[in-house]
Amino acid sequence: MFAVFLKFAEHRAKAPELMDGHKEWIKQGFDDGVFVMVGSLQTNLGGAILAHGVTRDDLQARIKNDPFVIEGIVTDEIFEITPARADERLDFLMG
Repeated sequence: MFAVFLKFAEHRAKAPELMDGHKEWIKQGFDDGVFVMVGSLQTNLGGAILAHGVTRDDLQARIKNDPFVIEGIVTDEIFEITPARADERLDFLMG
C-alpha cells in the first residue's frame, strides 16, 4: 500500500487550466482499481492518494502521467506502507 502526497509547487497558478485532465487522471486510477482514496491536504497544500494493488514502479509511472505533475503544479512523494494491523473494513489491505 502506498500514500502519495502531491504538494503544490511553483506553477500552482496553472491548476485551474489543467483541473479537468487531473480529475480524469484520478478517475482512471479508481477505474483501474489502484486508487482507494483521494483527498485534499489541509490547508490548501495539495492532495493525497492511497493506492493499493500496484508495484512502486507502476505507481511512479502512473504519477508521472498526472497533468499536475507534468506541468509542475505539484511535486510528488510516495511512501510505502506495510500494514501491520487494520480495522476489519480494511482487511483487503492486509493481503
